[in-house]
Amino acid sequence: MIRLNNVSKTVTSGSEKLTILHAVYLTIPRGQFVAVVGPSGSGKSTLLSLVAGLDYPTTGDIRLDGEYITQMKEDELARLRGAKVGFIFQSFHLIPSLTAYENILVPMEIAGLPKARERAQALLEEVGLRERGHHYPSQLSGGEQQRVAIARAFSNAPTILLADEPTGNLDSKNGAHIFELLVKLNREHDTTLLLVTHDHALASQADRVISLSEGRIVEDRETERGRERGTEGQREGEKEEQREGENEGQRDEAAVPLLLCDSPSPGPSVSPSLRPSVFPEEAT
Repeated sequence: MIRLNNVSKTVTSGSEKLTILHAVYLTIPRGQFVAVVGPSGSGKSTLLSLVAGLDYPTTGDIRLDGEYITQMKEDELARLRGAKVGFIFQSFHLIPSLTAYENILVPMEIAGLPKARERAQALLEEVGLRERGHHYPSQLSGGEQQRVAIARAFSNAPTILLADEPTGNLDSKNGAHIFELLVKLNREHDTTLLLVTHDHALASQADRVISLSEGRIVEDRETERGRERGTEGQREGEKEEQREGENEGQRDEAAVPLLLCDSPSPGPSVSPSLRPSVFPEEAT
């Protein structure tokens, strides 16, 4: 689950302060496919970078799978991203000196994941590139490179997938194929997918569409696909909220200081845990 509570982002531009996001409240249950649309400069990519923990909000807090990422240090965030988050960018960011297969394999080997070679081969097949694994990025089309990037994003079996304009550098035909692949993987892996796009026709295939304008959510609507999956998603969301509530209760209990009483023997002192914090960014 992704949860944003009163999240805003303000940066300094010259002598003035510029607010890119205004008090965003947002909850995305596990497995939901959410498309974020809006004109350039509306705060779409800022929202994505905040959810990814690549930037810090000015106010508010963000939770991923029940963990407050706004309280984490960079090394903790890096571990969380490595374990739970996959990324797909508009530019493919493949390593040119590695083959398609190696681009998928290397992150898993670095992370020490078991059966990395078998998983890399299986992911290549899943994105329809079984016969192209030995090719280098320069030998692949744009659509094929993006499919390799998608397979790499799924290499750590993430619970959350963040995609920033993944079809932006592709023609309409390849863009549609990539979108269909994301929908397929979202369903098969039950991965929460948060996708930024300018294409409203593609966005309508998501479960839910959030429209941003001037840093504010101006519309949040469920699509027909979302309504079809709604009952199942709602049940899962309620279970997840319950789990988060239980975890929150345990954390709060551990944080409550002991009450002082009339006793000659002093009890141990327990300090309450600290809460939210607040990195520069580029408006999109």
